[in-house]
Amino acid sequence: MTRNLSNTDRILRTGLGVVLVAFAIPAGVASISGVVLYVLGAVMLGTAALGFCPLYTALGISTCPSPNRTRRGHMGASQSS
Repeated sequence: MTRNLSNTDRILRTGLGVVLVAFAIPAGVASISGVVLYVLGAVMLGTAALGFCPLYTALGISTCPSPNRTRRGHMGASQSS
C-alpha cells in the first residue's frame, strides 16, 4: 500500500474523525444519523492512521510530498551508497 496522505492531511482527518465520532455519541447508534457519523468518523480515523486513502488512489490524487511515498521507520535492510 503506497502512502498518499501528507502529515497535514492526516492531522486534519484525525481531527475531523474525532469531531464526527463526538457528534455521533449523542445521536446514538439507533439513529441513521448516528450510524452515518460513526462510519464517516471511522473512515477518517482509519485513513489517517494508515496514511492511505483509496479514493485518492482512484482519483489519482496524492498529498504526500515524498517522492517514494513509503512509510518512515521501516525495519528492512539498510541502503548504503
